[in-house]
Amino acid sequence: MAIYLVGYMASGKSTIGRLLARKLGWTFVDLDDAFEAICGLKTGEALTSYGVERFRQMEREAVERVADMATTEHIVYATGGGFPTWEDNMDALRELGTTIYIRWSPEDLVERFYLSGFENRPLLDPYRDDKTQLLNFVREHLKEREPYYRQAHYTIDAPLTELDVQNDEELASELFTFIRNYKLAN
Repeated sequence: MAIYLVGYMASGKSTIGRLLARKLGWTFVDLDDAFEAICGLKTGEALTSYGVERFRQMEREAVERVADMATTEHIVYATGGGFPTWEDNMDALRELGTTIYIRWSPEDLVERFYLSGFENRPLLDPYRDDKTQLLNFVREHLKEREPYYRQAHYTIDAPLTELDVQNDEELASELFTFIRNYKLAN
């Protein structure tokens, strides 16, 4: 079985996914990295160069190739933040494995952007120097995306404690316990 982590940009899908896979003894695949390996462009570059529609087509094709090439069923995947919101991608992810939405408040996401940086996030470039405008953008954008994310099999709310550098490790531990308790992994 596979686990697909979904959520907004900077929600920790890659970091938490890597930690979770290590705890489970599974393989980890960052689908943004897989996209870059397959297409030869970072996701932000492809989005800027080709536009949203073509980028989403390319992203879907890359995800399908990765799933087809999988040599084990025990994989934790970190999806791109917008991947679940295009066409029937969320339905496809739900069919391919267990989906888990890592949900953060818009305020905490903005703090995480400043902690993690804005690289490869072209949607945020116009707002990076104005925290209030960035927060307004994230609130509206998340409101559009949230109905897709909520279709995940499970949702985990973050942060578990004060927003700090330990958060991703704590979330990975919580997910590990959750997965074991609900027998989502062998």
